[in-house]
Amino acid sequence: MNAILDSGALVAIDRRDRRVGAMLRVYQQAGVPVRTSNAVVAQVWRDGARQANLARALRGVGTEPIDNDCDKTIGKLLGAARTNDVVDGHVALLAASGDAVLTSDPDDIAHLLAVRDADATMVHV
Repeated sequence: MNAILDSGALVAIDRRDRRVGAMLRVYQQAGVPVRTSNAVVAQVWRDGARQANLARALRGVGTEPIDNDCDKTIGKLLGAARTNDVVDGHVALLAASGDAVLTSDPDDIAHLLAVRDADATMVHV
């Protein structure tokens, strides 16, 4: 199992959302890898001096790039799902059956995961 963070989860961390912070602590104490997309970080990162909480949390989060191994796969997924959000596509590609996806956009991510036939749990943040 992995915990996958979308931009809504990172915004919640940045805003010191206690519920999301508690979830991250539980995952980390249980040894669950916490991952996100570099594109998700790019969506929310504005000023490291003002986002110290987010910067601190990201030290414990694995970030995955959109690279030559997944760029076309994301495009195919978006085509099959008839949607166009590349960042959501990458989040959906990172998630596998049994993973938890912390998201503020559970419907769009769930749709992409259904197209992939991946049964991850949506955790609305």
